[in-house]
Amino acid sequence: MPNKSTSIFVTRRLPEMVENRMNDLFDLSINKKDISLSKHEIIKACKDRRVLVSSINDPLDKNLINALPDSIKLIAQFGNGVDNIDIEAASKKSITITNTPSVLTDDTADMAMALILALPRRLAEGARFISGETNWSGWSPTWMLGKRLGGKSLGIIGMGRIGTAVAARAKAFGLSIHYYSRSKRPPQIEEPLEAIFHSNLEEMLEKVDIVSIHTPLTRDTFKLMNKERLGAMKQGAFLINVSRPELIDEHALVDLIEKDHLSGAGLDVFEHQNQINPKLIALAKNNKVVLTPHMASATLEGRIEMGETVIVNIKVFLDGHKPPHRVLPEITG
Repeated sequence: MPNKSTSIFVTRRLPEMVENRMNDLFDLSINKKDISLSKHEIIKACKDRRVLVSSINDPLDKNLINALPDSIKLIAQFGNGVDNIDIEAASKKSITITNTPSVLTDDTADMAMALILALPRRLAEGARFISGETNWSGWSPTWMLGKRLGGKSLGIIGMGRIGTAVAARAKAFGLSIHYYSRSKRPPQIEEPLEAIFHSNLEEMLEKVDIVSIHTPLTRDTFKLMNKERLGAMKQGAFLINVSRPELIDEHALVDLIEKDHLSGAGLDVFEHQNQINPKLIALAKNNKVVLTPHMASATLEGRIEMGETVIVNIKVFLDGHKPPHRVLPEITG
């Protein structure tokens, strides 16, 4: 029977295999209702716990961090992104933060590629005809004409693990690869992809037919694709975002699609998760955008790997060592 020194609270339900493993290893308390908890509920549930296993929807801001019981020494995020956590506040309170990077690379890249395919080939629009939402009179030579991927260009913002995985998939479909990143990638990455590096983002945006965003959210990347940069995109281009909603000025994106400067967008994340911009919904109904409900990482295999990573982080921390996926505050100045 695990003792109190291994006590953890998990804010959302996890795959059964992961929960069973946690229950065997730790003194486990879990939010069985599997709905988002308020700040007060999170604080109350953390009483006498040493570890908080959070998810990306938990509002772990400065006020909540400061109100957590002193018993909490580790916040083990079930997810790669940690922009829902005030890392600086946690550091000042001597709370360690960890996340689950790397395990979602292929799943996220697959979803980005699915959206890259869906937009020019009008897949969502075509599926609605077969489902009976609209009448289909049958095949004709001019019906549902989309655009061929081969020969088009893809611009990737952020050529890290996921960006590189997207590039590999896109190249197989005949897209030429361009990328903007903090630094030029080494030849062993660039050469197989025939990838072209751009040190200037605006320069790349003007040249490519599809833009896919794969950069983390930081102070420097907040609203990276602002009104000016979205406007700098090639006439008729598409935008893909399976990363963070805060990377885009969503209102400017909607405006440029409505004005037909951009042909459309594929979005898996939104500024307001539970209250999606009605204009985006209207664009989806008019077949200008494809919207998916934050499901880029939603595979059973990926979720289990995330859970195993969380468990490793907790075990290493409780054993008195630095966990392998520790997240540190941004260094500024």
